[in-house]
Amino acid sequence: MVTTILLLLFFLLTPILLIYLCRISKTINKIGVVVLAYAVGLLIGNLLILPNASENYKIELGTDASIPKTEIQNLYDKGDVSSADLIVNQIKGLQDSVMSVAILLAIPLMLFSLDLKRWLKFARGAMLSLILAMVSLLTVIVLGYFLFKNVIPEPSKVAGMLIGVYTGGTPNLAAIGTALDVTPNTFILTHTYDMAIGALTLIFILTVAQRVFNYILPTFNENHKHILKEDISKEAKSMDDFTEMITRKGIPQLLLAFAISIIIVAVAIGLSMIVPEDFKMVTIILSITTLGLLASLVKKINRIKKSFQLGMYLIIVFSLIVASMGDILAMFQLDYIYLFAFVALAVIGSMVIHVGLSFLFKVDADSTIITITALTYSPPFVPVVASAIKNKEVIISGLTVGIIGYAFGNYLGIFIAYFLERL
Repeated sequence: MVTTILLLLFFLLTPILLIYLCRISKTINKIGVVVLAYAVGLLIGNLLILPNASENYKIELGTDASIPKTEIQNLYDKGDVSSADLIVNQIKGLQDSVMSVAILLAIPLMLFSLDLKRWLKFARGAMLSLILAMVSLLTVIVLGYFLFKNVIPEPSKVAGMLIGVYTGGTPNLAAIGTALDVTPNTFILTHTYDMAIGALTLIFILTVAQRVFNYILPTFNENHKHILKEDISKEAKSMDDFTEMITRKGIPQLLLAFAISIIIVAVAIGLSMIVPEDFKMVTIILSITTLGLLASLVKKINRIKKSFQLGMYLIIVFSLIVASMGDILAMFQLDYIYLFAFVALAVIGSMVIHVGLSFLFKVDADSTIITITALTYSPPFVPVVASAIKNKEVIISGLTVGIIGYAFGNYLGIFIAYFLERL
């Protein structure tokens, strides 16, 4: 019991420390709080800080997060598992519970602050670039699925997660992984490879991408410049700003947002009761996404400050926990080289195809770069890249694309996973 309480406090408080470290250190902030959460989780889960499970327990566990209490007790009474396995199972049960609650509550919280009407009004100019990006991504994901489906674990689920991470970043990846019941190891390896390849790609985007793309694509169209609004730039930069959450005015507002999120999750769970068992989690994820978007249309909810950041805090909790369940040694096993190749194809292949399509449809280099950024790295990176390419006028189109991708990536990722599974 004491172990469970201490571990729960660790999972809930460590993200606050990581957020604080990112705030006070520009160097640490460049790494990113999600990456730090994964690193800490991997260390905790792989440095023998948590008790080790016996081989018998691993066999009995299979792909489940934990074994039901009565079942594990029966196995212990028979001598099939050890007393240490009882603690391991208790920890796994806690990890699974907190992880599931965190992601379910995070999704609506992150959607509340989106002004869909406003973003869609600015979306017209970004629609072509978004369509080209989605065609590029779907092409390489389907190609990668058929290339690697016999050599990687859970290939259709990995395909669905890659659709998610390259339309909405970590939140969509986490949501789709939960909806499809992806094993922790497959999840953490997919996201770890994504972060490694994505880091190299981001360096390219921030440094020489504009010069390279300008050899192939038109330069930025001057007609876009009248769209820029200064408040959009400020709003983008504030998306990862966790300051002023714990204030006299802020706490009641966040409690209200949290309560609404709980109600949405409760309704979604209720709706899942009327569908077959295999579709329960999918129904929950899609229901909370839909209800979260509808709630964002209510002005009182939409104007709650820092609801996005509260949701992001829960995503960091999720990241920390799921990383603590991963096997870091598996990253260096030859068996997973094909999973790495699938992720690399998704990142690099989709970019190459996207640039080719932009050439055919005469989309300028800056719009192409910002679309890739918004979908691959999520909206908070948009102003960073816009500044690097010295063109803040693309911020609105980038945010529009990123938010549309974030809002609807869950639907597309889950659909693609089920579609490929049935081919």
